[in-house]
Amino acid sequence: MKYILRKTITLIITLFIVSLLAFLAFQVIPGSPATSMLGTSATPEKVEALEHELGLDRPVLVQYGDWVKNFISGDWGTSYSYRTPVKAMVMEKLPATGALVVMAFVLTVVVSFPLGILVSRREGSVLDKLILVVDQICMSIPPVFVGILLCFLFGITLRVFTPGRFVPFAQSPGRFLAYMFFPALAVALGRIAVTVKMLRSSILEEMNKDYIRTAFSRGRTRSEAMWKHALRNAVIPVIAVLAVTAAELVASSIVVEQVFTVPGIGRLLLASIGTRDFPVAQAIVVLLAAWVVIVNFVADVIYQYVDPRIRIQ
Repeated sequence: MKYILRKTITLIITLFIVSLLAFLAFQVIPGSPATSMLGTSATPEKVEALEHELGLDRPVLVQYGDWVKNFISGDWGTSYSYRTPVKAMVMEKLPATGALVVMAFVLTVVVSFPLGILVSRREGSVLDKLILVVDQICMSIPPVFVGILLCFLFGITLRVFTPGRFVPFAQSPGRFLAYMFFPALAVALGRIAVTVKMLRSSILEEMNKDYIRTAFSRGRTRSEAMWKHALRNAVIPVIAVLAVTAAELVASSIVVEQVFTVPGIGRLLLASIGTRDFPVAQAIVVLLAAWVVIVNFVADVIYQYVDPRIRIQ
């Protein structure tokens, strides 16, 4: 219980620091949002008046305090560009990004675990060496380039889907999932390679330990020793990899959304930064940072239950 309480306090402090840094980062970006909003009609007098109306002429810490208070209460501010509530804009785009991240994570787990176990049982075989080579290639290719290759191969050449022709879930769930499979694959491919390599190494390391030799001496086969003894311990470091995966998938999704024109929060974030629409950009950055911190918190809690040594400490 103390372990979880300590981690919860760390989580809250981290979120506070991240929100402060995110807020301050947008304050130092050159250019005033008021200038962008006024466009060609901007004059020093109009800019000053609009900044006063938006509260941008107040001390930065005062602005931050009000922003945090409102954000926690559910008021994420109003978009400078669209004059609409930020929360409504983000929530409208969040399902597409959420679906992309979930599909990519499911692909990572479903593909990497069976593959990692398979190659660990075929150590030194042709299959093992081939998959390790493919792993290295997949880890070295950025998700955005994978997305471009998938668009060219399956979209333009084979015409399996039409790049840029996004289909909303409400319009057709089947076509939505079929389209999202390819950006999800682009996001997940590198993480699949990392997880396969990590799981293979972890299983092989566990299989060479004394307690596995003891299991052999008691008549266990190699397969039984792996499934009943080694696999549970081998999965522990892989949980850390999956936690990083869940966090990194969001960042990768933001980039891949541009390639496949998925209307998610990634495209909204980049557009908001370009137009100096700071309330929208700040809200998205804080949400992304919160996702990363919370995922790592959940991974730490899972560690406690999977690894008895953490509970003892």
